Amino acid sequence: MAFDSLVCAALETALNGVITRDADSQRRLARLKGRTIRVSLQEWNKQFVFAFSQRVDVLSHYEAQPDCALSLSLAALPKLQQKANITALIKADQLTLDGDIDVAQQFSQLLSGLQFDIAEWLSPYMGDVMAHTVVSHAQKRWQQANQLASRQQRYLGEILTEEWRVAPGPLEVAYFSDQVDEIRSDVARLEARFKQLAERMES
Repeated sequence: MAFDSLVCAALETALNGVITRDADSQRRLARLKGRTIRVSLQEWNKQFVFAFSQRVDVLSHYEAQPDCALSLSLAALPKLQQKANITALIKADQLTLDGDIDVAQQFSQLLSGLQFDIAEWLSPYMGDVMAHTVVSHAQKRWQQANQLASRQQRYLGEILTEEWRVAPGPLEVAYFSDQVDEIRSDVARLEARFKQLAERMES
């Protein structure tokens, strides 16, 4: 519980610190005034609720129903910064959305305009060297998590196509398409022959 509160406080401070220094971000925040969105991270089994007013409040627990609820993986989280990615993530089963999609899109627009320098934000608390070390380590772990997610996705695809044979492989799909084209051509030729025979019989 204490760790969740610490993460929420750090995230809240960082968000509001960036927003107050950027007029465009303040305008994007104004569009979300009075709305709430819950973001659940699947790997951590954690959720964060963002409540918008003149500022952003980040909560680890929220009793009321939020206007919008998102559930996604860490690997998909960076893609949330682009509004156009939301529909694609939903179609790819990388994002579950419940509630008002407009709130999700406005939240995405808010995030897209934020430029974080986490090392600069941490340096007053732990010094420049330590701050850059922590950020570098976090970025490395983030890349490892993304690579692991990509490997798992490829592995699942290989299992489905090669071992369990649940889904056809790309060569099988191409072969099937060729066969369909050949059958279509054969049918067209038969139709032409039948038409010629019918014309001869009529004459």
